Amino acid sequence: MTPVPRATVFDLDDTLIDSGGAWSRVCAAFAARHGHRWRAVDETALHGNGGWAPYVASLCGGAVGSADVVESCTAAMVDECAAGRVRPLPGAVELFLEAGRHGPVGVATASPRRFVLAVLERLGLMPGLSAVVCGEDVARVKPAPDPYLRAAAEVGVPPSRCLAVEDSPNGIRSAAAAGMTILALPRGGMRLPADVVHLPAAQAGTAADAVPLLSRLLAPDPRERGPAPAVSGHGR
Repeated sequence: MTPVPRATVFDLDDTLIDSGGAWSRVCAAFAARHGHRWRAVDETALHGNGGWAPYVASLCGGAVGSADVVESCTAAMVDECAAGRVRPLPGAVELFLEAGRHGPVGVATASPRRFVLAVLERLGLMPGLSAVVCGEDVARVKPAPDPYLRAAAEVGVPPSRCLAVEDSPNGIRSAAAAGMTILALPRGGMRLPADVVHLPAAQAGTAADAVPLLSRLLAPDPRERGPAPAVSGHGR
């Protein structure tokens, strides 16, 4: 019997690409236009927050809605990408390519599709993807399991056979709730919260450091290969 393949599903922002700072700048500029002075707590609140647009809208005194935030900030992030200010994290492309050697690869992110496609195409990663799940594709965003469950369905691999690569606590919670194995890459050496630290099967400081861990986690289980075929024939 042929074993079910393994798949990898990557988060995007601050897992594959260095974009957290750009998102903070863009959202801070939007909020400033509506009278809000950006704070450190706002930047922290954006990290891994699938409800980022409602959060930014809430800072603007009722002057705008979530749709206004998404439209304006997405356009600004596409411009950031076009200007070359959104780059892959060190070792991320190698990690992505290594995953592709083991099975199908997907992305599950809270970012809007217009930005996601722009950055994936600019980095040349689109041909290697079997699924791209964006913020508007699910009813419930991370930490709910919906993004990872949809990605597993689109790559055609059960969640239990998928490896999720994540940087944020909410992303890790989402992947765990979906039943996936998790490789954690906490942003900037961040210490994972107590309720999350035990969930990943492995953790690395950088994408480059994660390559051998990913290979180990995706390696075929010898028990799945089945018994060796019988050898027939006569000896001499």
